[in-house]
Amino acid sequence: MTKRIAVGATVFATCCIALAYASAFVPGGGEWGAWSMVIGLATMVVSLMVLGVARRGRGVGRLAVPLAFTFVVIVAGFGAALLLPVETVGGRLVLGLPLRAALVLYGVGLLPILVLPLAYALTFDDMTLSEADLARVRALGVEYRARQGADAAGGEG
Repeated sequence: MTKRIAVGATVFATCCIALAYASAFVPGGGEWGAWSMVIGLATMVVSLMVLGVARRGRGVGRLAVPLAFTFVVIVAGFGAALLLPVETVGGRLVLGLPLRAALVLYGVGLLPILVLPLAYALTFDDMTLSEADLARVRALGVEYRARQGADAAGGEG
């Protein structure tokens, strides 16, 4: 079920991003097109991560909070950059960057890089293959090799 929702979210995100690009050809489309891109990008990033971490019958488990955090950080970072007034020469700098660039680079770029690897590390034992999963994979490998051997022996005669 989780993967089905993530696939749907990926399709939704793709449509939002396509709509954002199409907004360039519509008079006045820049405003809503930018927000369409923000929602599409945030949804795409998180939905693809969900597809990567979801396990059959277990969903995303404790990674739900870090994934939601990532979505909020991306929307808030890009959204704040869009909502800020136009910057002027000599404007305020944050760690050497104009405020908008700092929001995007440090917020959208850096915060998830700090949070997600830690979250993945803390949930590694819960989210990786169990002993039963490994046994099933090994059995499938043995079955595959046996089938390949039988096919090769049958084809030589």
